[in-house]
Amino acid sequence: MSNRTFTMIKPDAVKNGHIGNILQMINAAGFRIIAMKYTRISLEQAGKFYEVHSARPFYGELTEFMSSGPIVAAILEKDNAVADFRTLIGATNPAEAAEGTVRKLYATSIGENAVHGSDSDENAKIEGDFFFNGLERF
Repeated sequence: MSNRTFTMIKPDAVKNGHIGNILQMINAAGFRIIAMKYTRISLEQAGKFYEVHSARPFYGELTEFMSSGPIVAAILEKDNAVADFRTLIGATNPAEAAEGTVRKLYATSIGENAVHGSDSDENAKIEGDFFFNGLERF
């Protein structure tokens, strides 16, 4: 089990002014931010990042959305990071997310669900490496 996970605050949450509140929730849950950047990804970069979903019907909509505005990418550290972060953010569908989770509070739909969280230790490493080099991690 790794002690690192990756997250992105998605364009909807950035546009709606929720960066600070989401980062506060991350800190309050005991995560340490070891890398973070405010950036924007191109449609091509979004396609590469979400390549694992390329055969799914929502792929085009997902990549368009993720390249539609700025995001905040971060690598987080904590014991049991992947599972604990998935609990913190809640279900993909905000209507099904537990009370007090990031998605319950800040997501507007399944597609615009405020945050991305890695689903495995392996993907956390791949996704963190996509955005950050070694000099950008602390």
